[in-house]
Amino acid sequence: QVQLRESGGGSVEAGGSLRLSCTRSGNFDSRYRYCMGWFRQIPGQTRREGIATIDSDGTINYANSVKGRFTISKDNDKSTLYLQMNDLKPEDSATYYCAADPGRGSYLLQYPTQFQYWGQGTQITVSS
Repeated sequence: QVQLRESGGGSVEAGGSLRLSCTRSGNFDSRYRYCMGWFRQIPGQTRREGIATIDSDGTINYANSVKGRFTISKDNDKSTLYLQMNDLKPEDSATYYCAADPGRGSYLLQYPTQFQYWGQGTQITVSS
């Protein structure tokens, strides 16, 4: 059973940085190549916004809202996904989730509900 667990959330002032981690336990189905991604959800909203995805071949996709500020990366040996967030803005405040799915990030970034596995989320608060 695959489980994803995020860490690294917290409170920061505008312009600051945070790094999120997402650690996987359990094994993916070896028949598929998995895309992993980061998403966020603003309190009170039902929609989850795609932030960044990284495919098994290393292909990366970003939402326009975070390009140039956020960097997604992964360490396969540690089964860990990262999101480095720089120049944070108050509008970045949200609950951040990591997710995994045997699909392509270019598509899944737009359709987060398609992701098979989700973490529990970690809260980010950016004060002005």
